[in-house]
Amino acid sequence: MLNMSALNLESECKEIHDSWGQLNQLALALASRTRLERRQIRETYKAIYGEDLANRLQKADQMADNRKQAAAGVGVSPKLCAALSMWMIEQHERDAIMIQEALDDQQGDTNYSALVEIFVGRKSSQILLIKQAYQRRFRRQLDQDIIHIEPPHPYQKILVALVASHKAHQADISQHIAQSDARRLYETGEGSSGPIEAVVLEILSKRSIPQLKLTFSCYKHIYGHEYTEYLKTRNSGEFENAMKTVVQCIYRPATYFATILYASIKGSMTDKGALARVMVNRAEVDMDEIRREFKRQHGIELRDALCDSDKIPFGDYRDFLVALTASK
Repeated sequence: MLNMSALNLESECKEIHDSWGQLNQLALALASRTRLERRQIRETYKAIYGEDLANRLQKADQMADNRKQAAAGVGVSPKLCAALSMWMIEQHERDAIMIQEALDDQQGDTNYSALVEIFVGRKSSQILLIKQAYQRRFRRQLDQDIIHIEPPHPYQKILVALVASHKAHQADISQHIAQSDARRLYETGEGSSGPIEAVVLEILSKRSIPQLKLTFSCYKHIYGHEYTEYLKTRNSGEFENAMKTVVQCIYRPATYFATILYASIKGSMTDKGALARVMVNRAEVDMDEIRREFKRQHGIELRDALCDSDKIPFGDYRDFLVALTASK
């Protein structure tokens, strides 16, 4: 796609600036913009007005959340401002912020699902950018923050292994290695009654995400069922339960995210930030696949489920989420 012309950019930025009290119009317009177009709008807005658009949205979110809409000059929901500010920043910046929020969850618990989604869903080159953004913004080392999560949890070991995998993996994937790893998973799992943790963590730490996906595919081909089916039948502890989520996120991401979205729309998710996080993070990754899987699972289009939900307030925020479902 060709870059937006300088004239169009300036005109659009002026329109944004002049209609600041009507962010619903801005949200619907920006929902259809590509990553490059949003970057150009953000850069042009700052060049003209001397203020970062994403930062202004974030400030509006904070003021709206403190019931100071009049002082902020906006009468929109803080949820819309928060989602829109995340939509406007670069993916690695967004991931760094979401990781920090997951590590410092307001409910006092680490949001491991949010962390897994990012470390499983990003390429190694993207993880490097996320680490750099995290250090730049929070003056801390991401690897060390994960290692020192308190209290310790099996998810923590899995995340440490996934972080290592992004440092160590080879670019090419190997059918032979996948078959060998699948057999090792079987032999230490279904083929024995011993602990599986050591072997699983070793494989996670040494293989890329595409390689792991092939491994779980080989497991199903060789043994006739998915690795998660074995985990469900095993006398599950915290490690096995965590691995169910990780494996599904690696092997069937569209299924995983469709399930998360459905639970969020129905109001049964304890993770209240999951809906906006998934919609914003997956809009330009695999939204087409998620929509198809959502329809297959629940017999309703994702956009219709969002519109019909009595758990999502009617208005600008819902309209923005619906607009994101049209992303490619």
